[in-house]
Amino acid sequence: MQITYYGHSCFEIIVNNKKLLFDPFISGNPLAKNIDIKKVNPDYILISHGHIDHIADAIEIAQQSKATVIANWEIIEWLNKNGVENTHPMNTGGKWMFDFGKVKCVSAVHSSSLPDGSYGGTAMGFIIESHEANFYYSGDTALTYDMKLIGEFRTLDFAFLCLGDNFTMSVDNAIIAADFIKCRKIIGMHYDTFGYIKIDHEEAINKFSNQGKELTLMEIGEVRNY
Repeated sequence: MQITYYGHSCFEIIVNNKKLLFDPFISGNPLAKNIDIKKVNPDYILISHGHIDHIADAIEIAQQSKATVIANWEIIEWLNKNGVENTHPMNTGGKWMFDFGKVKCVSAVHSSSLPDGSYGGTAMGFIIESHEANFYYSGDTALTYDMKLIGEFRTLDFAFLCLGDNFTMSVDNAIIAADFIKCRKIIGMHYDTFGYIKIDHEEAINKFSNQGKELTLMEIGEVRNY
């Protein structure tokens, strides 16, 4: 399983030879200025909620790649109205078997509105299950006791957790979340992009390590194999 980091909360993960792109926010991120979105061609785009720092490049990438977009009903309606045709609506609690594996939509505690100010539905996280690996993508969320359900009913190989604080969980809360989901290998997201969410990398990694966990903070443009 190969993971490419495009900055903020945007990752491309190759699962069963299909490219899954999560929360495409690249062109508006000054830290990702060296990423050319014309070269980003996923098979699927998964959007956790409607805020612009998670959906800004969704229309352009969806239209150029013909990728299937997976998101909640409200986001899919908005994308359809803006010329995106290949979509699959889902919502919290639902699951669907795609050709790469299973997607389960789980709760995320966060607000959601679309770039034009319209209602963005309920924020979600995603659990991806495949014969290669199982992982959790939290989206933007507070620490929530519902995460314990993930740990009780799913076995995860790794997880993407937000940890920038202010808008989402902090590093300390993300460590608790890792306990709840019973996952030791964590990839951090939603940090450093704005002044509100800058973190001390060394301190964050050490905090996770002191609790017997492994925190990975990828460089933008970095590719890793899991």
